[in-house]
Amino acid sequence: MSKEENNSKNSKKEQKETTESKGAKKDSQDKANEKKKPESLESKLQHNLTQLQKEKDDLEDKFLRSQAEMQNMQNRYNNERAQLIKYESQSLAKDVLPAMDNLERALATKVDDEASKQLKKGVQMTLDSLVKAMKDHGISEITAEGVKFDPNLHQAVQTVAAENDDQKDHVVRVLQKGYLYKDRTLRPAMVVVAQ
Repeated sequence: MSKEENNSKNSKKEQKETTESKGAKKDSQDKANEKKKPESLESKLQHNLTQLQKEKDDLEDKFLRSQAEMQNMQNRYNNERAQLIKYESQSLAKDVLPAMDNLERALATKVDDEASKQLKKGVQMTLDSLVKAMKDHGISEITAEGVKFDPNLHQAVQTVAAENDDQKDHVVRVLQKGYLYKDRTLRPAMVVVAQ
């Protein structure tokens, strides 16, 4: 073999060894990269999973809050509706009270002749019918005379000196009757209070 052939073989051998060593290096780098990639990919996936879980929790929280708000709105609506139904006749009752007052004033007048007595009897029957209708619908007269003054039920329009200590802060005279509608004060009684 000649020197050239020998050099050529050596050169081919070196190239082969270089190629093999490069391949081995590349394989080891690829393996290292593969190890890095899964860790990197795994951490990205874990991060994404964490973010998605947080978003899911936020959406679930918003959903639960909106459900609760809808339930509260429904409850408020039902309560308001029940109140409207319960007190539906309140404005009518307030409008009828002055007519009842006028009928009571008419009954307070003195009559002498038979025709006036018959008219007074008719007024009394009308007033009795109104009072019964009012009671049937939950409207009742406020007890005032002789009871302790209650600013929720009574309106003091005048004060007088008390005759004794037991009479202090008590109603001594009713100027205008007051009425309750179920558990509400429809109209407070106008009263004179002893001080």
